[in-house]
Amino acid sequence: MKKHLFLSSFACIVLMACGDQKEKFSEKIYDQDRIKAESDKANAFFDRVFDREVDRDPIKAALLGIKTHYDQWTDLSEEHAKKEMEISKANLDSLKSIDFNALDEQTKISYRLFETDAKQDVDNFKWHLHDYPVNQMGGTHVDLPTFLINVHLVDNKQDAEDYISRLSKVNSVFDQVLNNLKLREAKKILPPKFVFPYVLNDCKNVITGKPFDKSAENNPLLEDFTKKVNALKDVDDAGKKELIAKANEALLGSVKPAYEKLMTYWAELEKKSTTDDGAWKLPEGDAFYDAALKQTTTTELTADQIHDLGLKEVERIHNEMREIMKKVNFKSDNLQEFFNFMRVDKQFYYPNTAEGKEAYRVKAVKLIDDMKKELDKLFLTKPKADCVVKPVEAFREKSAGGAFYEDPAPDGSRPGRYYINLYNMADQATYQMEALAYHEGIPGHHMQIAIAQELKGIPKFRMHGGNTAYVEGWALYSEKVPKEIGFYQDPYSDFGRLAMELFRAARLVVDTGIHRKKWTREKALAYFKENTPNPEGDNKKEIERYIVWPSQATGYKIGMIKILELRENAKTKLADKFDIREFHDVVLTSGPVPMNVLEEMVNTWVSKKLGDRS
Repeated sequence: MKKHLFLSSFACIVLMACGDQKEKFSEKIYDQDRIKAESDKANAFFDRVFDREVDRDPIKAALLGIKTHYDQWTDLSEEHAKKEMEISKANLDSLKSIDFNALDEQTKISYRLFETDAKQDVDNFKWHLHDYPVNQMGGTHVDLPTFLINVHLVDNKQDAEDYISRLSKVNSVFDQVLNNLKLREAKKILPPKFVFPYVLNDCKNVITGKPFDKSAENNPLLEDFTKKVNALKDVDDAGKKELIAKANEALLGSVKPAYEKLMTYWAELEKKSTTDDGAWKLPEGDAFYDAALKQTTTTELTADQIHDLGLKEVERIHNEMREIMKKVNFKSDNLQEFFNFMRVDKQFYYPNTAEGKEAYRVKAVKLIDDMKKELDKLFLTKPKADCVVKPVEAFREKSAGGAFYEDPAPDGSRPGRYYINLYNMADQATYQMEALAYHEGIPGHHMQIAIAQELKGIPKFRMHGGNTAYVEGWALYSEKVPKEIGFYQDPYSDFGRLAMELFRAARLVVDTGIHRKKWTREKALAYFKENTPNPEGDNKKEIERYIVWPSQATGYKIGMIKILELRENAKTKLADKFDIREFHDVVLTSGPVPMNVLEEMVNTWVSKKLGDRS
């Protein structure tokens, strides 16, 4: 799972129509000088828009390794959201000054993607309040401390003062969050009841420890700040003590009251919440969910079609699992019995102790390191950025997902991070370790995202954007690819690979079940228990995730299916000229694109290869 990926891409039919219609009415023939000039003009415009967006977004800037407005937070107000929508409208108007037909092929792709993203920003603005900005998966209450700890670098005294400034502004940010929650409350857009205890617990964790109470241990923010300041070389001991004292003041004067206000409001809001879980309960919920599915999958598949596809995929994977049962000489041919065995047998779980958690972490590091040695078999292009393994921080591990990836900084100051949640080791089966590491780390999210960030010759918005079907589809595809070069030697690990794929297939059923067919959490849990081997605690977290992120979980399997389909078509047409490394280059070296654009690029590559056949 790629965290914080909410950048847009649109339904594939719109992109196709956009490109086809422009070319259909083109009768001019352009010389190379005109093509270069118009393409340069377009790319300069795209980068100018991106740079201005980053300049308005201090959090995004820091994630990109840029210390612009390093003492500020991103504006979360409703007024700012409306201004951003107006900027998208203005960008669409400015785009009209560019002659699409005079662009080179790569810039035509950029034009289509940019236009589609801007149109979606405008057309889907009516749904911008149809979400839960505070929930158990994330939100400002956990995102701000996580950002300060993991992203805000303190390389000098000014950086430390900027950190303090950000702490002092937390109260103001939370005022914006509270206003946004109240806007949703007025529209009856309230999180389901189960969300509330998670958020309250996370908030309490953030304001636990010194200086918030008389604990012996520092609060995570104070601990982080103290460690960073004490490592500074441009500040003497007296200066370091002064900086730490100012941080304490900001924590007590801004951070603490911010969280207390949110907790007070949250406790009152909980009284109005219900146990209804699906998007259908929201205003115009069905229309919203249809739009969400289009954005997530970049296809025109309906909820019913996705649901039925999930059922078929579950059945197919079950049959492959039965072959694994035979390999390990399981005592019966009952799949449910095998699932239960995989859930409870202690050989598949590390103990829920500090030693057990460290053993898991060490094994995860080895899996990533071993895969790094094999990359030449699969890739021509490899990223410069490293990928490291990190446990989820204690203050958010109870509510956070089981695993996720966070981008490296483009300037090399921060590696890509594969986060693993070790809160409850009963939720982290060892037979799934391989597939999980390949998905979140290498060759999954890290290869796709780090390569995209390091690309040359395409505008920045393509290097740092994304859509769920492409990003998560690639990561799920990356779970399968290692088997083709000799990994998953342990049949139980191979079962784990299938179990991970099964989970994503079941998501198609459950996500559409909850949000379109009005399934309850209990029915969704029962489906997972009957059809997957995942532990009950894992199933519970996953279902709660689907509830607060409608449609997001459908992108994984839809994207994987499309990538595999494109690969197999290419292999059939190219025969002995097919090179998996070249195919991966086509997929990864143009940045994230919708599925239909990816298909165009693969088909172009195949045609060129066939033309080269001697």
